[in-house]
Amino acid sequence: MSHHRNRNRNTQQAGAAPAASASASISRRAWLTRAAGIAGAGVVAGILGERLWAAHSIGANAGPAADATLATVYANESCGCCHGWMAHLKDNGFKVDVQYVADVTPYKTKYGVPQNLWSCHTARIGGYTIEGHVPADVIRTLLAGAGAIVGLAVPGMPTGSPGMEGQNPHPYEVVAFTATGTTSLFAKR
Repeated sequence: MSHHRNRNRNTQQAGAAPAASASASISRRAWLTRAAGIAGAGVVAGILGERLWAAHSIGANAGPAADATLATVYANESCGCCHGWMAHLKDNGFKVDVQYVADVTPYKTKYGVPQNLWSCHTARIGGYTIEGHVPADVIRTLLAGAGAIVGLAVPGMPTGSPGMEGQNPHPYEVVAFTATGTTSLFAKR
């Protein structure tokens, strides 16, 4: 947490006069901000490259959740409800990078999804693991600050969840899980 505070402090001080202490260090972001002011944004963007400039432009949010709207989804191409869930994400402002795989199990294991929470697809969004048909608004709540959890899951494929729309929707739970496999209720739908 202090790393983020220091980064924010450096970003806020970017336009300020140099520190009184000669031994004060300057962050890369602060240096870029000063360089942009001196050399002009176009020159810095041209010299440092589009990606680095884009990361600088994000400001204090540059980090694991810098592109929290990018969803990398691991799914089987023939899974219709997976396509439905990805469409739900797109309709709610997420960018979807789908990785079609024959077997999603290695990704569930790699990202620590407890086996009792497995569903048909696994995604990574903003540094978190999203398993199954988790609604976009619940994902946004997670991205806003969820504490020590590593992901969310909607176990199984409940009717009425995003991608599983249909007649007679059923209430379902969104479950949070930690790196040790501890689970807790995150939301009810």
